[in-house]
Amino acid sequence: MITFAVFLLACGAAAATGVMFKPGAWYEGLNKPGFTPPNWAFPVAWTIIYLLLAWAGYRLTLIPGSQDVLALWAAQIALNTLWTPVFFGAHRVLAAMVILIVLWLVVAVMLVMAMRLDVLTGLILFPYLLWLCVAAALNFSILRSNRQ
Repeated sequence: MITFAVFLLACGAAAATGVMFKPGAWYEGLNKPGFTPPNWAFPVAWTIIYLLLAWAGYRLTLIPGSQDVLALWAAQIALNTLWTPVFFGAHRVLAAMVILIVLWLVVAVMLVMAMRLDVLTGLILFPYLLWLCVAAALNFSILRSNRQ
């Protein structure tokens, strides 16, 4: 149980950036695509994803030979934590897009490697990759539609 709590704490640290760097007036003033989820969907989606991420991380600790996947887990949570202050704090949409591309690649590789070790753990990570696709499309559309 302590191991799960450690992963949950790491996810909580990433989630805290959303509290510290709120979208605010800057985000509301951006041109956004029609597929932009409603504002309430973001905290709901991220809460579910962070719980799944903590569960996947915990499950990986129980699997022999999962060290490389756990290293990718650590990398993705660091990148995840970085995106919010870059996008919402610094308003650096291009830099945030680069972070998101690297994050997507890390999560995709992590998912494939996890799936090879344990199918359920790989499936647990799948909603995260799907949500990152939405986030990347949204970030890219904002980048294209808000050139200064």
